Amino acid sequence: MVVLRKNREHGRGMTAPSPKRKTGHVIKKDFRKNWFVYMLAVPVVAWFLVFCYGPMWGILIAFKDYKPLLGFADSPWVGLKHFIDFFEGPYFWRIVKNTLLLNVWGIAFGFTAPIILALMLNEARDGKFKKTVQTITYMPHFISLVVVCGMIHIFTADEGIITQILQFITGKDYSSLLGYSSMFRAIYTFSGIWQSIGWESIIYLAAMSSIDPALYEAAEIDGVGRIKKMWHITLPQISPVIVILFIFAIGGLMSSGYEKIILLYNPLTYDTADVIASYVYRRGLREASLSYSTAVGLFSSVVNFALLWATNRIARRNSEVSLW
Repeated sequence: MVVLRKNREHGRGMTAPSPKRKTGHVIKKDFRKNWFVYMLAVPVVAWFLVFCYGPMWGILIAFKDYKPLLGFADSPWVGLKHFIDFFEGPYFWRIVKNTLLLNVWGIAFGFTAPIILALMLNEARDGKFKKTVQTITYMPHFISLVVVCGMIHIFTADEGIITQILQFITGKDYSSLLGYSSMFRAIYTFSGIWQSIGWESIIYLAAMSSIDPALYEAAEIDGVGRIKKMWHITLPQISPVIVILFIFAIGGLMSSGYEKIILLYNPLTYDTADVIASYVYRRGLREASLSYSTAVGLFSSVVNFALLWATNRIARRNSEVSLW
């Protein structure tokens, strides 16, 4: 009894280690154990700090009348002038509408196409046929974007194969299809699907490979067909992956691949092809309006972040799957 009492009194006098000290000890222990992995992460962290976070202070250009000879510090401060000029400018609604519509087309057709291809490949029983289709659909991803755009120019020229097929179907005469503003969105979207459908289906095929085969076996015993198995087993099992990728897609709703647009569009198709990224390219590089183009780019980034945050929150409430 005396010994127990002394131990209790001794225990009361001891203080538990603080959470910060305990956390620091765990970090040091983990670093000593996995120091090589931490060293491998250093170049990646350095790259993001130097090329992603370091240049962010250049956002100040959007609030100044930037003159390269004066520098960032001595350029006059103009506040929200460039934003107001953009919102009140003649091209604001056109480029915002074109950006949204191009990306909505991309989500409606380009986002769903890899899922459909993955579902079809997952149901294929002939191994050779499956590998052949995968190889054919993967190949365009490895073609340079410049080469792809050159192919599109050739196929949609006056004597191009796509132009000839369209003339045969409609019975109308067409010149170069890239000269028609009404056709730009379709050409841009479906050429993008052709280029990326195979590559983007890989992640869905990987998710399908982790589905428990017992689910399909039980469904077959109950007499369930392939379509119902895809609808009630495959899609629900890969839905977390679909939700995550959909959040990323919505987060880029105000962004478009300006390289491809610049290589394909022309003044005849500005009505449907001119987007925020191409407008920033023209104003920033061609006309040297650096402050104005930075303001436009900052506006696009802020809207993208707001869409990403809202979509992530909605997804977390409805499906319990989210980025954070």
